[in-house]
Amino acid sequence: QVQLLESGGGSVQAGGSLRLSCVESGVTAGRNCLGWGRQVPGKEREGVAVIYSGGGATDYADSVKGRFTISRDVAKNMLYLQMDNLKPEDSAMYYCAADRADMGALVLAGLADFGYWGQGTQVTVSS
Repeated sequence: QVQLLESGGGSVQAGGSLRLSCVESGVTAGRNCLGWGRQVPGKEREGVAVIYSGGGATDYADSVKGRFTISRDVAKNMLYLQMDNLKPEDSAMYYCAADRADMGALVLAGLADFGYWGQGTQVTVSS
């Protein structure tokens, strides 16, 4: 059973930084991906960053490239999202997520949703 628990959300001014953390368990062996998605009320959930098993390759949504960094500590079962130069439009509920490796690109393209999601942590960026 996949379990994902996020922490680290909060309020910050535009231009500031936050680091989200996620404790992950039950993510099966083999090729998979872990990622972060976000959702604002009234809009569909979107994937923002993905990291792949077996090498740690990463990929990002265009809206966060150059500002967000996803990383993983496999030994500690932790996933992170470092968010720098935050903008008001980054305000959302952020979710830790997981799925098969072949789903990562589809999620970032908006063509699919992650199969597993945590309960979310709120990020608010004020101007």
